[in-house]
Amino acid sequence: MSEPAAAKPRVRVPAYRTEADAGQQTPAPAKAEAFSFGDPVPVIDGYDFFYTGCWMLGSEWYEPPVDFPALAQTYRATAHHGSALQVKRNILVGSFIPHPLLSRQAFSALVTDYLVFGNCYLERIFGRLGKLLALRPARAKYVRRGADLERYFWVPNWSERSEFAPGSLIHLLEPDINQEVYGVPDYLGALQSIYLNENATLFRRKYYLNGSHAGFVMYVSDEAQNQEDIDAMRSALKESKGVGNFRNLFLYSPKGKKDGIQIIPISEVAAKDEFASIKNITRDDQLAGHRIPPQLMGVIPNNTGGFGDVEKAARVFVTNELEPLQAILSEINDHVGQEVVRFRPYTLEAASEPAPA
Repeated sequence: MSEPAAAKPRVRVPAYRTEADAGQQTPAPAKAEAFSFGDPVPVIDGYDFFYTGCWMLGSEWYEPPVDFPALAQTYRATAHHGSALQVKRNILVGSFIPHPLLSRQAFSALVTDYLVFGNCYLERIFGRLGKLLALRPARAKYVRRGADLERYFWVPNWSERSEFAPGSLIHLLEPDINQEVYGVPDYLGALQSIYLNENATLFRRKYYLNGSHAGFVMYVSDEAQNQEDIDAMRSALKESKGVGNFRNLFLYSPKGKKDGIQIIPISEVAAKDEFASIKNITRDDQLAGHRIPPQLMGVIPNNTGGFGDVEKAARVFVTNELEPLQAILSEINDHVGQEVVRFRPYTLEAASEPAPA
């Protein structure tokens, strides 16, 4: 017979650690530790998203290289970006001489499309006998150019499409260095500053809406002889402010070190952010992208000397920026065969004579 197997030793293990057991264990020595978090993001990531190049959809038309719905939302993203486009439009509309074929309102819509999207379209409306009756702007956000570059489509959404009559559309575009199908607006380089300006404003609004604008932190580290004293201090702080005012924080840490009672204003931390600096720098980038003098935008100068004579700045701006735009828009006359687009000379004085018919 084989010998019986040795009995397995039994060891009693306590279910819970006692304080004596915890005190017997030697803590591991502290050591330095370094780690990184977050994936690298290229600085031109947003720009790559907006400029994708022309690509063909269903072998019928080209999609624009820039996301037009995104540009439409960007139009009112910040006060300075929208205002810079509007001041150009207002000066052009103010100097435009209306024509029976092209009203001032239609011209305003045409200019807005050109400034925002870098493209504008005029549809020629003909009568039954072939006479030109009117020039109607087609919103650039929904117009697509055909694969043969001669046809144009109206695409307001993914389920609707219609084609313009052959030869009925006049297309003006801001030239692009990468392709010749569509134009692109010349403020694309300022898009990052536009969105940073908007994000700074939205962050600041959320900062106030979520109650983070607390008044102070009251830090008490002295050990109180009676807990009722701490409770009374906490209640007094709660009742000292009305509903909707600044939120305060009470922190009690007994057996603390020196400075047993401290008042730490949170506003000191909030004042160290770069909100004003971000807003000012991105504002200057937007004005540089549109080449708008700051005095025409209502910007308050930070220096005592100011920005200089506003009238001289306005005249230089019109000469360098808006007269070339007038020349581009005057190309409509070559397509129509008559002088439809005309401008009066720019002046800061009120017109004393009526505009020519």
